[in-house]
Amino acid sequence: MRFSTALLLMGLLPVAAQRPLPRELREPSQNLAPFVTTPQPVVERMLELAAIKPGEIVYDLGCGDGRILIAAAQKYHARGVGIEISNRLVQTASDMVRRVSLQDLVTIRQGHLLDVNFSDADVVMIYLETASNEMLRPNLEKYLKTGARVVSHDFEVRGWKPVKVDKLQAFHRNHLIYLYEAPVSFKKKGNDKPR
Repeated sequence: MRFSTALLLMGLLPVAAQRPLPRELREPSQNLAPFVTTPQPVVERMLELAAIKPGEIVYDLGCGDGRILIAAAQKYHARGVGIEISNRLVQTASDMVRRVSLQDLVTIRQGHLLDVNFSDADVVMIYLETASNEMLRPNLEKYLKTGARVVSHDFEVRGWKPVKVDKLQAFHRNHLIYLYEAPVSFKKKGNDKPR
């Protein structure tokens, strides 16, 4: 791993070095969202807002380097599933999970987040663009069990009312964190099979 990549993974590069790749330089399959690291203070606050309990299953859709799942496993003893489309990031995240010996708790899968059944999730973490959240929303409504939490960094899920919106300053800018809770009404839509 290059030195600058290691610093970026640890959140030690300045904000300018954490800008997303321009759309034309991204892999064609990465159009839902660029890879931008989540600063560690934001990771901690997202996990705190989710009120994760030991043994719960946390999905990170577009998990990047796996930092959210690693923190959830280390601090809350949660099980984690990361979905990432970039082969390079799947390898990076898997290496990080192995490096901290969390293979029994955290799994990183290569795949498109719109093709994932996450019906076993207690918590879903997302850091996507608003338009991508709109594309993901039907699947969230289809798969989420009543009471499951969705935590979105910076971008709302339009049409949903957040339980809480938190503002946090990190790396010289404000970050918004939206907490949503799946209502019983999702199940009344008949979008998913009975359990």
